[in-house]
Amino acid sequence: MLRGPATVNFWAEDLEAAKEWYAELLGVQPYFERPGNGEPAAYYEFRIGDYQAELGLVDRRYAPPGEPGGGIVLHWHVDDVQGALDRLLTMGAKPYLPLTARGEGFVTAAVVDPFGNVLGVMYNRHYLEVLDSVRT
Repeated sequence: MLRGPATVNFWAEDLEAAKEWYAELLGVQPYFERPGNGEPAAYYEFRIGDYQAELGLVDRRYAPPGEPGGGIVLHWHVDDVQGALDRLLTMGAKPYLPLTARGEGFVTAAVVDPFGNVLGVMYNRHYLEVLDSVRT
């Protein structure tokens, strides 16, 4: 039933600042922008990672009523969790979950970005095994 993340949306009060922060983090500019009824952009979308997953940044004014703003941690595979964590903290993210070994081949950490979203990073050997099987 669940085949993989399609789009992950993060909310931001200052959408332009969020766009710039994520563009610097990811090393790419958003490939898609949706204006907001004659107003500045309401949504930016990046394609990232091995499968070009979509990361959407949405102006917080479009958040669903009562949106809790937490409770979910989506971990993105990275090759160096400590290096990714260090970079995120240097860029102004705040610690959320510490670097934690979860068993052989699995290491996680998470931060809260400057816009209040939880961003998880993970070294996941299963991810690499699946990636290798798709490439061969």
